[in-house]
Amino acid sequence: MTSYNNPSRSPDGNPTPADYQALATFRLALRRFSAFSEEAAMKAGLMPQQHQALLIIKAMSVDDKSPNVGDIAAQLLIRHHSAVELINRLVRMELVQRFRDPADRRRVRVALTTLAERKLAILSTAHLNELRAVRPELIKLLRYFEP
Repeated sequence: MTSYNNPSRSPDGNPTPADYQALATFRLALRRFSAFSEEAAMKAGLMPQQHQALLIIKAMSVDDKSPNVGDIAAQLLIRHHSAVELINRLVRMELVQRFRDPADRRRVRVALTTLAERKLAILSTAHLNELRAVRPELIKLLRYFEP
């Protein structure tokens, strides 16, 4: 990877050639990680969005409180009805289960099954290892964008 120093900015405030190079390289690094993630999910028998949903459910499940469909939709940047369909597929795959919120019976919450916990642990370990491997490159790129 090219060494990126944070050169002085152009007097007119427009991006410099180095800015374009850094942006393109940063975008490529993100895309490589995304491609890695998509491939890992598919090898685990999941579509990438299903993996993302499982990760969100796990991350949002704190203090014995699981997320609801609206929470999941917001985190995935999708519409509520799309999240409902995604969760329906995950239920059929026996990866998540729905349950009524004990504090508010009108609210439906979503939790991971043991199978999902196992799959997610394997995928998350692989993702953490990949991030650790690309960390030096990402740090160099992010330093370029420091003020």
